[in-house]
Amino acid sequence: MKLLVVSDNHGDEQIIKDVRKHWENKVDYMFHAGDSELPFDSGAMEPFVKVRGNCDFDSSYPENEVVDCGDIKVFITHGHLYGIKSSLDRIRYKADENNADLIIFGHSHQLGAEMLDRKLFLNPGSTRLPRDRNEPTYAVVSIENLQVEIVFYTNEHDKLLSWNGSFND
Repeated sequence: MKLLVVSDNHGDEQIIKDVRKHWENKVDYMFHAGDSELPFDSGAMEPFVKVRGNCDFDSSYPENEVVDCGDIKVFITHGHLYGIKSSLDRIRYKADENNADLIIFGHSHQLGAEMLDRKLFLNPGSTRLPRDRNEPTYAVVSIENLQVEIVFYTNEHDKLLSWNGSFND
């Protein structure tokens, strides 16, 4: 199974369209972790599972979503309501309440992936305003059997070679 994960495009509709077009028919699910600044019903935001960020003013966006993706359960939120810039504790508790295996969030504009208590926490970075590097980024998660691989990509769809990782259960 493959999942596309983007976040924090801050009004850049074109990058969302480009990423979606590049990955359509190559992934099983598409997730957007908030701060698109686009209307909830924007065509650019389809078919993403999407949540509301602190810069999204369309109240149609949910704060969180839980999605059953076959063998895994995904919890997605923007992260600002859980204080992710200082700790993953609050988001981890919420993920536990929802029995989530994969926790997707944005907000910090800093890419990263971490396995805690057999749960994968993933921030794809920002497709517009990265804070920890020069390149805007998004992520693709591949899950097969008990093997999880995360590849980060630039907006040009090039693999970001400075950080990629695999996790075994």
